[in-house]
Amino acid sequence: MNFSSKLLNNISQGPVEHELVFEGVATDTRKDCTNKLFIPIVGEVFDGHRFIDAAIANGATGTLWDKNKPFPQDLVGKINVYEVDDTTVGFQELAKQVLREQNPYVIGVTGSNGKTTAKDMLEAVLSPKYKTYKTQGNLNNHWGLPMTVLAMPEETDVLILEMGMSGAGEISLLTQIATPDVAIITNIGESHLLQLGSRENIAKAKMEIAEGLKSNGHLVIDGDEPLLAPLQKNAISCGYDETNDLQVDQVVKLDNGYSFTLLNEKEPFEIALLGKHNIKNALYSIAAGRKLGMTDDQIRKALSSLTLTGMRLEKFRSSTGALIINDAYNASPTSMKAAVETLAELEGFHKKIAILGDMYELGDREESLHRNIATAIQPSITEVITVGEKAKWIYDGIVEDEAQQVPAVSFDNKEDAASYLSGQLDDKTAVLLKASRGLGLETIVKALENES
Repeated sequence: MNFSSKLLNNISQGPVEHELVFEGVATDTRKDCTNKLFIPIVGEVFDGHRFIDAAIANGATGTLWDKNKPFPQDLVGKINVYEVDDTTVGFQELAKQVLREQNPYVIGVTGSNGKTTAKDMLEAVLSPKYKTYKTQGNLNNHWGLPMTVLAMPEETDVLILEMGMSGAGEISLLTQIATPDVAIITNIGESHLLQLGSRENIAKAKMEIAEGLKSNGHLVIDGDEPLLAPLQKNAISCGYDETNDLQVDQVVKLDNGYSFTLLNEKEPFEIALLGKHNIKNALYSIAAGRKLGMTDDQIRKALSSLTLTGMRLEKFRSSTGALIINDAYNASPTSMKAAVETLAELEGFHKKIAILGDMYELGDREESLHRNIATAIQPSITEVITVGEKAKWIYDGIVEDEAQQVPAVSFDNKEDAASYLSGQLDDKTAVLLKASRGLGLETIVKALENES
């Protein structure tokens, strides 16, 4: 995105002598900075101000600069300097200025699980009618969200911003930068129990997204979640309970996804995705699409052909013909149970193997939350393989339950698990991989891809 240095007049100290047009922003001087505004980010262990010479060498024509840090005398006059009290705050204020000037329709998405899936669905539904831009990768924090805003193409009609958090107050900051027209809370899970201590506190943190909502904006929530009940009166609620505004009525399992209708509506919607939980994610896109004036036929067509970001119920076949379901991007107890349910629902396989790994950031309850995964293991699953120290608790929960008949094995590392699986896969086998991102469980996927 191109933007004028005039926007910096509102956030920098001292006059801007002459107008420049910047071709975006840069925070990494190892990349091309040509005609960009350099933002020297200051973190706990790094300070971007140290790299101003590299920014100039790589073509940056302007920089935000902490007024309390001396600017190198030998570089004076080689780059336009805009002094601010804090470069991160200045970065965020610049994003606000750009949003006001460009004025896209903004959709903010938060939730313990499903943020990226909901974001992908929203783009799929809205892009046939509008020029859309969404958060790339996991750029969903106090640095990533401004970067997304300043990277959007100038012709963007709809900006879809994912909002992540690790503690209270973070969503509040992001939503007040973005001031969304639609704010979506996908669900409340157990992620960040370590930082926040309870699901109640997680819900309060997620509900902060409403603080920045435009006065004529719309809040869309998981209406089946009791912890979001305080928002129900002023929100579009989605789910299965009869109190919801968008209530799922009839669900039909298809070979490659689901068909579902909404209460009092005859024409079904279809999603070509595994996982029944994705029906609720589709509801959020339906709600947003309708608010943006899309017809239900337009929404149906888009939902039936969407694709998701990698490692989220991503399907492929190994060389032996086995179906591999890679859902190893991240995991919480809620999302792991949903993934296991997805595997259990599959038909036409004589072996269904769940490979489950460690889940992180669960706080004091991490052992009980891992053990509780055993309650989601249904008889149609033929084997559970756990990988990692924490996942051993899942194994313990299975073998200690006298009513549980599904066999399980446990491994400390991925290499041993991959070796154990060698030679077991055929075209009547389905394998699920699910764990927190830090475990890197997808390395088993690579081994399975080469299975012969």
